[in-house]
Amino acid sequence: MLERTLVQSAGFRNTGEEGARSGFELRLRLPSYRGLRASLVDGVDVVVDGEEFGHEANRYLIGDAEFTLDQLREAADVRWPMDEAGVVRIARAGGLAPGVHEVTVRVRIQQSYIPIEFQPSVFVESRYATVVQP
Repeated sequence: MLERTLVQSAGFRNTGEEGARSGFELRLRLPSYRGLRASLVDGVDVVVDGEEFGHEANRYLIGDAEFTLDQLREAADVRWPMDEAGVVRIARAGGLAPGVHEVTVRVRIQQSYIPIEFQPSVFVESRYATVVQP
């Protein structure tokens, strides 16, 4: 079961081997009342403690597949189900220090029924999340 919040409390962690961290990742709930084609996800901007990680460089995990932003935009046959978390993976040498971090996300969604001049719809949430020491 997913939490109501956009940024899920579980899944905020460093990636890569201990001593050679390559970045971090976080889990998100889809900001929609129904599932969505992955190609309509136009990326996720992430800000951690004031440091911005733009949507163009992040990687996205939906189901068992990992995508760059360009691949995600072409993934017309992949769906992000409403009841499954998606993962945003951010490259950052060394990952994040263990402890509490202020996290803000801006999830960018193209919506087929909204005129193009008002696209993408951007869903924003901030919360505190904790990276634990392994």
